[in-house]
Amino acid sequence: MMASTTISGTGSGGAEVPKIVWNETQHRFETEDKKAYIEYVMRDNGKVMDIVHTFVPSSKRGLGLASHLCVAAFNHAKSHSLSVVPTCSYVSDTFLPKNPTWNSLLYSEDLKSNI
Repeated sequence: MMASTTISGTGSGGAEVPKIVWNETQHRFETEDKKAYIEYVMRDNGKVMDIVHTFVPSSKRGLGLASHLCVAAFNHAKSHSLSVVPTCSYVSDTFLPKNPTWNSLLYSEDLKSNI
């Protein structure tokens, strides 16, 4: 049985904010058409979400989907009291510098070991 939970979306139109779905069995958040996604691995007995990969097909790039996927993942982590490890270079090098408010969720021991 696949757990599928809608994370974000708009009630009217939906053109601005894409619908992002949590695909718990495949450990990823994805667009409804499953073409763009962000993958994670759970670590430390399920307390840490390690975001390992973000993918947006070339036909959908430039629409802000990667950022929406990150927001869905970080909102999920926040609501489930998880720490985040930004292994994916998009998350660490692009998303977090532009959205520093999410830094409070980062797994601090990992950051210290990577400096």
